[in-house]
Amino acid sequence: MSTGAIVAVSDFDFVNQYPFVSLRHCGGMATQSESVELVGRSTTVNITRAALFATLMGAFAYVTFPSPLSPVPVTLQVLGVFLAGILLGPVWGGASMCLYLVVGALGAPVFAGGSAGLAPLLGESAGYLYSYPIAAALVGVAVHRGRDLRDPANVGLPTLIGAMVAGTAVIYLLGITSLMVVLDIGLIEAFLLGAAAFIPVEALKITAAVGIVRSDSLSVAWLSWLIWRTS
Repeated sequence: MSTGAIVAVSDFDFVNQYPFVSLRHCGGMATQSESVELVGRSTTVNITRAALFATLMGAFAYVTFPSPLSPVPVTLQVLGVFLAGILLGPVWGGASMCLYLVVGALGAPVFAGGSAGLAPLLGESAGYLYSYPIAAALVGVAVHRGRDLRDPANVGLPTLIGAMVAGTAVIYLLGITSLMVVLDIGLIEAFLLGAAAFIPVEALKITAAVGIVRSDSLSVAWLSWLIWRTS
């Protein structure tokens, strides 16, 4: 018998005696390849979604009008924070807000009223801006009960509202702090200027977010994305 025949027989005997070695190895490679492909595609999709929400935040910054009770203008950006946490979850919702801040700091006119650069990040509204990633992550955790996403349409109304109220509290906390530091004012005055003046508007934003999340078109889009992601 030739050497090649001996090797072939030896390989055959080895596979017969230890089939779990070769099968598990091959199966593991296939599973690992599929997993890497799925993770790569999912990451790409999530980065795209985060970039879209960062862009949405920039658009919301242009919907602004001055408040007669506060030096901080009223914008739709808190609504964007709510939606980022609810629709993207804690990780990518927070990441989208971080991306928004970085883009604005680099000079893109995406802050309130089309402002840009480091000045808004050092002024009286700085605390509000820095709170956005934290608030979005907190809303995401409360809605999805962790990092894994679930259909927001199936989340109970008390949970949705409670999550956004918690996110609003974080935004107010950091916003009031920045007002106290930058304007050199006391806690009561900072609360009146940086929180109490916006409470009615925030209630409207929470209502709008609930309406968007509970809309049939969003539910269909969410289901389509989940099917595409797992296919």
